[in-house]
Amino acid sequence: MACPFFMPIERLDDGPWTHAPRMPLGDPYRGVCTALPAEPGFEPPEAVQRDPCNCGYARGRCDRFPGGDAADAMRFSVTSHLDGRVRMVYVTEKNHAPAEHGVIDFPAGDFPNTEAHVTNPLLTRQARAFLESYLRKAGPALQLVHVFDIGLKHE
Repeated sequence: MACPFFMPIERLDDGPWTHAPRMPLGDPYRGVCTALPAEPGFEPPEAVQRDPCNCGYARGRCDRFPGGDAADAMRFSVTSHLDGRVRMVYVTEKNHAPAEHGVIDFPAGDFPNTEAHVTNPLLTRQARAFLESYLRKAGPALQLVHVFDIGLKHE
């Protein structure tokens, strides 16, 4: 359930944990905060990225988190992985309840040339980070491409 304003850039090491917790994007990621459009590219300190950025529910815990109707977190889950095609569902949450949901397909074939049909760049980047972690943990045989170069189809 990563913060909906967190733009993951690259995987972080497992950090100071004796046993790393289950991370919403599969692994902890370094990235930037997009909550304040006047400060694009702001990179919070690593400790902040590890908790509210990677784990979501930053409302009241992060001074950059906007008020109002903003979602509190984004959650992803792979529902199928067949013939190189990965399908995942996403859910945005507000006040620990589902707010929006959808399906994202990562089609098999020529990934870099697949046209993307996603309207939310943060959703795209978080879905790709989740997929990268999923493929890394699934084993070397599944690591066919670097997913930050993959196109998406969003339903």
